[in-house]
Amino acid sequence: MAKVSAGAAGEVLAARFLREKGYTITAANVHSRFGEIDIIAENAQYIAFVEVKTRSENALYTPREAVTYQKQRKVIGTAALYLQQHPTTRQPRFDVIEIVTAKGQPMKVVEIDHIMGAYETEGLHAAF
Repeated sequence: MAKVSAGAAGEVLAARFLREKGYTITAANVHSRFGEIDIIAENAQYIAFVEVKTRSENALYTPREAVTYQKQRKVIGTAALYLQQHPTTRQPRFDVIEIVTAKGQPMKVVEIDHIMGAYETEGLHAAF
């Protein structure tokens, strides 16, 4: 049996979580010359560009700490290109879903936190 990576498991768990909260998953693993967006999800008001970070419960730092300034720039650049190709009237938002899983069990959630509006585009104009 193939071993499931923490990252792949986290993205499946995050998509499931978003659907349960009423979001529609529009796209996943969207790549551009700038980088990648893990999940693009929409509800009635927002189009959310979601970065998913997963760590084991004994990790030295929280998953959200891995969403660095450089990673934010990559997501914002990719989101800008996506919005050029897929216009919408929904408000863009940049979210982080952090997932903590049981040690050695990447599909067993200990904690999940949806950080809506985790970062803004201000000051990141160089991404464009």
